[in-house]
Amino acid sequence: MERAAISWDHCRSFLGVHRTGSLSAAARSSGQTQPTIARHIAQLEDGLGGGALFVRSPQGLTPTETADALLPHALAMEASAAAMVRAASAGQDELRGVVRITASDVVSVEVLPPILAALQSAYPGLDFELVASNQTADLLRRDADIAVRMVRPAQSALVAVKVGDIPIGAFARRDYLERRGMPDRTGDISGHALIGYDHETISVQALRQLGLNLTRDMFALRTDSDLAQLAAIRAGFGIGLCQVGLARRDPQLVRLFADELRYPLPTWITMHEDLRGIRRMRLVFDHLAEALRTYVRESAAPA
Repeated sequence: MERAAISWDHCRSFLGVHRTGSLSAAARSSGQTQPTIARHIAQLEDGLGGGALFVRSPQGLTPTETADALLPHALAMEASAAAMVRAASAGQDELRGVVRITASDVVSVEVLPPILAALQSAYPGLDFELVASNQTADLLRRDADIAVRMVRPAQSALVAVKVGDIPIGAFARRDYLERRGMPDRTGDISGHALIGYDHETISVQALRQLGLNLTRDMFALRTDSDLAQLAAIRAGFGIGLCQVGLARRDPQLVRLFADELRYPLPTWITMHEDLRGIRRMRLVFDHLAEALRTYVRESAAPA
């Protein structure tokens, strides 16, 4: 028997229930009624062959294995639908409409806001969606229009420009060092309150190649959030790693091991090649690249 085509409305309801665990919550978030959401789920189940997508539990509606397997495809449909709306929000030659940008948490919060503020001031017709996430967005799937990445994209369909290497250094607040003493070399950090990772990352592996053999149990504060690590350094908790350009904004932060510990973080601006013909995308891409080049240069300049 031929199955019915999948409706985006049904998938949107499916995503709402998957995210909230409730028909009523999904209805509230989408502006629809609970019976409509229930009908969409039933029609989606019928269209896919009749298997249940959710089962009732004390916690609400729990996704089945089938629902979890469908989730990435529904998310891809959601991203494509959002990309269609952004593409239709303005003509290709107009400097108005939506541009969706993704970057790491710390870059989104600490670096991009003044850059985007300057752009919006110069071009009031532009609207921005900023996805602050350390997860790499799939530009081929159009999760975002432009990405700031710390790894070079491998896909040939992406346009990528390297803006430079953001320097990473070790910092502590001045009053912490007055209490605990100033370590002269990385080998002197024993007994200090260190701020570091909860789960090992590629960056940690790169630091080991520089001779800084860090293990999880060495840290007095463990978090995988770069923003939380930066906040802890600024609060005087102890010694941690952060972008040199961000640390320089606080005169109370002191750089440690400047000659011994130099870690460059390669930074790229990326977008899908199909977006190059859209004027507002090209404008934002070029502006971000130039502004981030300036940020990298200022970060690398002698203090």
